[in-house]
Amino acid sequence: MSTIRYAAPGRINLIGEHTDYNLGFALPIALPQRTVVTYVSGDGPELAVRSDQEDGDVRIPLGTAPGDVGGWAGYVAGVMWALREAGHRIRGGTMSIASDVEMGSGVSSSAALECAVIGALATAAGLHLDRIELARIAQRAENDYVGAPTGMMDQLASLCGEPRKALLIDFREPTVRPVTFDPDASGVVLLLINSRAPHQHAGGEYAARRASCERAAADLGVSSLREVQDRGVAVLAAVADPVAARRARHILTDNQRVLDVVAALEKSDFTAIGELFTASQASMRDDFEITTEHIDLIADTAVRAGALGARMTGGGFGGCVIALAPVTKADHIADAIRRAVADEGYNPPSIMRTRAGEGAALLR
Repeated sequence: MSTIRYAAPGRINLIGEHTDYNLGFALPIALPQRTVVTYVSGDGPELAVRSDQEDGDVRIPLGTAPGDVGGWAGYVAGVMWALREAGHRIRGGTMSIASDVEMGSGVSSSAALECAVIGALATAAGLHLDRIELARIAQRAENDYVGAPTGMMDQLASLCGEPRKALLIDFREPTVRPVTFDPDASGVVLLLINSRAPHQHAGGEYAARRASCERAAADLGVSSLREVQDRGVAVLAAVADPVAARRARHILTDNQRVLDVVAALEKSDFTAIGELFTASQASMRDDFEITTEHIDLIADTAVRAGALGARMTGGGFGGCVIALAPVTKADHIADAIRRAVADEGYNPPSIMRTRAGEGAALLR
C-alpha cells in the first residue's frame, strides 16, 4: 500500500477560444491554483473518493461505465473508465481531493481534477505515458463519460504548464510549445476578473457552437476549419448558413490572433497583445456570440479605464475576463470595474493579479 500525492492546476486561456475542437491554435497558461489528490492504493474492487468541498464518500467500482456516477465524482470515475478503456490496469483504494481552483468560473476546475486523478492513478500503476497521451485520456473521460463535448486545451494546459510560460498548442498534431509570458518584467500585470456569473456552457450552447463549426467545414468540403486557415475569411462565402459562416469567421480570425500574440510576445509588445485581446473579445461577442452583457461590461470598462486590452476567457456565457494592465493603472482599473458592475446591479466580481504557474506534478 502506497500513498501518492499529485497536483494539477486550473488554467486560463490567453487567446484562441473554441479553436481546440476545430484543430486550430490556442495559447493557455496554467494557474498557480491547484487541485491536489492524495491516493492510497489498495486491492479492493472500488475507489472511495472524498472531496474537501463535499460531504461523504463516493464509492466508484473499478468497472464503472458512463452513466454510473454523476456530479463532481463523475470526473474521477470518467478518468478511471478512460484509463481502463485505453488498456491500462487501475487499482482501488481511497482518494481525497483538496482544491483552491474555483469551480464554475471558467478556469477549468474539471481539468485540474481530471489531471490530478490521472497523474495519481498512472503513477500508482507504474504507467509511463507522455503528457499528450494523458491529456487524450482525460479528454475522453470528459467527453464520453461526463458528456461535455470539449476539446483538449484544458487538459494540455494543466498537464504541460510552466512558470512564466504560455503554451502555444497546435491541435492538429497536437504539439505544445512553451512561449515566454512574463508581463511583470515589462511593468504589466495580468488581471483575472471573475464575474461571479456561473460558467454555463456544458449544455446546449457549447454543443451548438461546435455543430455550427462542423456545418461550415462540411459546406467547405473539409474535415475541420483548420484546413482552410491559410485561405482567409473570403473562403467562408461558400458556407450556406450565415450563422455558421460567422461562427467559422471567429475560428479563423482567432487562430490568426493566437499566432500574432506569440509574435508580439517575442518582442514583449504588450500594447499589441492588448489590442489582440480586445479584438478577440469583439469576435466572441459578435461572431461567435458566447459573451453576455455582464461579461461585455467588464471587458469594456477595463479598456476604458486604461487596460491595454481585455477579453472573456473560457467557453463562454459567464465566467472570467482577463485584462492586461499597466501596473500603475491596475488598481484604478479594478476599482472602475467594481463600480460599473455595482451600478448595473450585478454581484461584486473578484479581481486578482495572476501569472503562469507550474503544470501537473507528483508532490514529493
